[in-house]
Amino acid sequence: MMAMFLYSFTLVPPSAAVASIIGQFSGLRHQEIVIAQGSRLHLYRPDQAAGKLVEIVSCDVYGVIRTIMPFRVAGASKDFVIVGSDSGRIAILEYKPEHTRFMKVHLETFGKTGVRRVVPGQFLAVDPKGRATMIASVEKNKLVYILNRDSAANITISSPLEAHKARQLLFDVVGLDVGYENPIFAALEVDYSECDLDPSGRAHEEVQKKLTYYELDLGLNHVVRSWTEVVDRHANFLMAVPGGADGPSGVLVCTEGFITYRHAGKPAHSVPIPRRRTPFDDPTRKRVIVSGVMHKMKAAFFFLLQTDEGDLFKLTIDYGVHGVTEMRIKYFDTTPIAKSLNILKSGFLFVAAEGGPHMFYQFEKLGDEDDEIEFLSGDYAKGPMTSYPTAYFSPRPLENLVLVDVLNSLNPLISADVSNLTGDEAPQIHALAGQGARSSFRTIQHGLDVTEIVASELPGEPTAVWTTKLTAGDEFDAYIVLSFTNGTLVLSIGETVEEVTESGFISSAPTLAVQQLGENSVVQVYPKGIRHISFEKEVTEWEAPLHSAIVAATTNSRQVVIALSTSEIVYFELDEDGQLNEYQDRQAMGAPVTAMSVGDVPEGRVRNSFLAVGCRDQTVRIISLDPENTLESLSVQGLTAPPSALRILSMPNSTLFESSQILDGNSTLYLHLGLENGVYLRAVLDSITGQLSDTQTQFLGTKAVKLFKVPMQGQPTILAISTRSWLAYMHGASFKVTPLVYEPLEFGWGFCSEQCLEGVVGVEGSNLRIFTMENLTENIKQDLIPLSYTPRRLARNPVHGIFYVVEADNNTLSSGVKEELIAQSRKEFVELPVEDFGNPRYSHKWASCVEVVDALVREKTQKIEFEDGEAAFSIAVCSFSASPKHLRGDDEDEDEEEEQERMEDGEKDVYVVVGTGRVQSLIPKKMSAGYIHVYRAINEGKTLEFVHKTELEEAPLSMSEFQGHLLVGVGRSLRIYDMGIKQLLRKAEYRSRNFTNIVSVNTSFNRVVVGDMQQSVTYLTYDKQEHRFLPFADDVVARHTTCATMLDHSTTVGGDRFGNLWVVRAGEKISRDADVDDGSHLANMRGYLDGAPSRLDLVSHFYAQDIPTSVHKTQLVPGGREVVLFTGLQGSIGVLAPFSAKEDVDFFQQLEALLRAEESISLVGRDHLVYRGVHVPVKATVDGDLCEQFVLLNADAKRKIAGELERTPREVERKIAGMRTRYAF
Repeated sequence: MMAMFLYSFTLVPPSAAVASIIGQFSGLRHQEIVIAQGSRLHLYRPDQAAGKLVEIVSCDVYGVIRTIMPFRVAGASKDFVIVGSDSGRIAILEYKPEHTRFMKVHLETFGKTGVRRVVPGQFLAVDPKGRATMIASVEKNKLVYILNRDSAANITISSPLEAHKARQLLFDVVGLDVGYENPIFAALEVDYSECDLDPSGRAHEEVQKKLTYYELDLGLNHVVRSWTEVVDRHANFLMAVPGGADGPSGVLVCTEGFITYRHAGKPAHSVPIPRRRTPFDDPTRKRVIVSGVMHKMKAAFFFLLQTDEGDLFKLTIDYGVHGVTEMRIKYFDTTPIAKSLNILKSGFLFVAAEGGPHMFYQFEKLGDEDDEIEFLSGDYAKGPMTSYPTAYFSPRPLENLVLVDVLNSLNPLISADVSNLTGDEAPQIHALAGQGARSSFRTIQHGLDVTEIVASELPGEPTAVWTTKLTAGDEFDAYIVLSFTNGTLVLSIGETVEEVTESGFISSAPTLAVQQLGENSVVQVYPKGIRHISFEKEVTEWEAPLHSAIVAATTNSRQVVIALSTSEIVYFELDEDGQLNEYQDRQAMGAPVTAMSVGDVPEGRVRNSFLAVGCRDQTVRIISLDPENTLESLSVQGLTAPPSALRILSMPNSTLFESSQILDGNSTLYLHLGLENGVYLRAVLDSITGQLSDTQTQFLGTKAVKLFKVPMQGQPTILAISTRSWLAYMHGASFKVTPLVYEPLEFGWGFCSEQCLEGVVGVEGSNLRIFTMENLTENIKQDLIPLSYTPRRLARNPVHGIFYVVEADNNTLSSGVKEELIAQSRKEFVELPVEDFGNPRYSHKWASCVEVVDALVREKTQKIEFEDGEAAFSIAVCSFSASPKHLRGDDEDEDEEEEQERMEDGEKDVYVVVGTGRVQSLIPKKMSAGYIHVYRAINEGKTLEFVHKTELEEAPLSMSEFQGHLLVGVGRSLRIYDMGIKQLLRKAEYRSRNFTNIVSVNTSFNRVVVGDMQQSVTYLTYDKQEHRFLPFADDVVARHTTCATMLDHSTTVGGDRFGNLWVVRAGEKISRDADVDDGSHLANMRGYLDGAPSRLDLVSHFYAQDIPTSVHKTQLVPGGREVVLFTGLQGSIGVLAPFSAKEDVDFFQQLEALLRAEESISLVGRDHLVYRGVHVPVKATVDGDLCEQFVLLNADAKRKIAGELERTPREVERKIAGMRTRYAF
């Protein structure tokens, strides 16, 4: 038996923004946005006409991106990107539009790898003139690099200049705008040297925070501290003020409650940070600035500064020859809390949100002429800021900004469940994402989002539909042709859809094909013949031979081919006079024809050279249509089932091909096949010989596959219809086959009108549907239900499609308390939507609830708020083996017959168990009490009925059903509870000094796997006779577990808070012995260091770079193998798929090793093997994301690697794509 070996790949990349920057990275006039998310860089270009953000490129740097900054050296025409990462190097990147990728310009090593507090990379600042950059660490180290250009206009970078100082913590650093004087960097620092020497703590209380200027002397080539000033010790954020000819220079120091302008030799000016005027304002909580942006205009500049509540304030500075004279601040608008703010010269604001989707706004006005209160620094010039009255403003809906686009984000993804509630072939992922009032319950499924334009009911059920133009010069389709079992209906396309009675089509017979032919004619193929209809409605008929009928047909703009019931092929071609002429010979196929296809006529030619014919004998034949060998068979390919549909279609290149396989520089000819067993195939059709090669397969459903050519987003695509509708298309360098999240169609065709330039018309039952797909880059469809607070955990009702979600927010007022304060307030107050303005903040308060979510109808059915400062942290669904009848509500009139019938069916009461606690402090963690609330699910699970509440010493963080009981992890203790009348009854308990806090419990028969917050997982067996837990195996590494699940009786997969995924297993003998007599003999075995007597084996280990929040064993594609699906806190979703053959393991290990040697793989210079094994060496896992980079390499690199593997580049690509489609999407 082959040992477990896993293949890791990403389904949804992380969407948590590290930072976002703007610049002219392509060297064009328009600005672009670069967003760093996890280990990926995304480049977006605003579409000003549509008000949308268009993704240009997305690349993985295979390193932890810590910060990014743009810069442009003097005289350059484009911006570059500086990246600070965990590679111990400073990386300068350039975007190459001709290659559609970022390229390395410089990699300068300065320190150790990893995210360390003394290794630079956490902070990055750039001189506004592009002359120098400072990269700094959290403590001690600062390095300055001089940037320049050589005679060939290439970027040069100097050796680093040190500005280190021991025992100094850095909070922020910016590059000062000083014109063309020596570059200066402003840093916000604290010297803690005295704090280390003072055990009393007094030095810590008196420590001072300082604003320091570091000046780079370009003449002497060194860095000096030119100026230092003490600032408020709560200062946290710096903003550089324009200088030189554009402003007074200097820096804005943002601290709790106010903002101060500081500059060497200049007086300070301060303005308050206004607070919201609400009935529930917390006077003890001060606002802080968390992000900001400065925007220059022709003769002025302004700042937009954002508080930790999301409020934007516009700050302007009045200045003269002697410096700043006045600062003004006033409320601007409210947006989601941002990690970065970016203002584009085209009038847009991009908000890289801290949590939830990122927002793209357009400026309606600059807020210069509104009635908002303006606060002036001159009014706060005397005395400390704390001596002045509090500044207030009234929040309101958006006035200066308008939302134009949203970039979806799952960050933070807190928990998830994988289940198939809809009965589809693939399961759905139900996730909890977001924070605060912007959080949501999301249903995620694989598929393209569809925009429906028309849905109309027809008088009957059509069997097919087509659209056609009347002349070759028409821009839009003129007719929709519907075929029924006994006739044909023709509809006109215009402002209104009307039946056309004089179209020339025969209406008394079903239609097999419709095509606009030549310059100005249309052809209709029906079972008994062909009608050639001219623009003047003159009809030319060709009738099928006696005792035979047409069973299949295929057409293009100059050719018509039909198949008769006698298995003969009849070929027609349009001559120069516009007449449809029959070729003199007919080709007998020897088997009934099931499908045919002739491709489009290539530009500059009069015919397509190939005809594909599928027969009942499970073969497909390529037949020549060239005049020299018309209807001569060129190749035959055997299939696994009779073909039901064929399409010859050229598509953009995805890889290397031989010269005969390439039609032109950008496209390759393919034959797309649909089989009756639900399999879809795509094979390369050689444009010279007609041979088929490089076949790719994918199972689409249980019904026979139908194929249709539909144009979408400027490229030819294939609409494949089986039990679901699918779209086959090129995305970048990859070929994708993605289902549509839409009603299953029975027939489809391309649709083009003035209102919908690229759409699809389809029939579903008796309904005619017209729709389009606006975005082919996102193959994930998300449906969300808003939640009240930050979600913590969810549980699913095992009988009904109902989810129960517990939510809790710290320093937040609950809805009940908020309503009471509003009622007590004597002033009129207009409550604003919490989705936009958030829940009200209040120190040392908790808001928590449990909500019932119906995922099928996408609505919330109940909300139960927790009072008295309780916060919910865990939830489980349990059916107790003993649930007394008298525990149900007295007002429930369920008679004894219904009760008896329910018990005979084996149906038990479903209880929802919620774990809560009263939190006194989070750091250090301290709770006054914990509770378990028990609710009974009634009304098909949509309503919760309170049963009772059990008090504990602290909040339980994990619960699960176990043999008709409730298994609870409470701190260091593992307990079993049974249902009681007034509270839960404790039946068993296991307490270990090795446990710190139990965060997960998983069960299999009498076995329990406990995941601890700091001590990995421990295997225990439950002795029913003695009601006790007996540990028999634990881990050798103290992993900080965040989630875990059992793969089988002996194997567990889990994740830890450092971003690692691991699989551990109990040895075969250890596992077998633990099951003998419920493991009672383990009581006499001696444990090791108060732990278990045996150790778990590490099977697999892999660094995912995102903190796993849930892991699931599931099957993602119909007919596929089970995989491990994991979700990450930053919004990522990934898969660990098991290899099934040793040959595949050897192939992908060798491919991975060859790709690691490619210099272009990591843009930041991170060693890939070290990156994936940053904490523990990677074991038994292949990085599938790295393997998929093969398709992005240049042709020479592909040939080199494929040669080492003794494969062709196409075979390597097909094998890589096959791993993804076999297990997921």
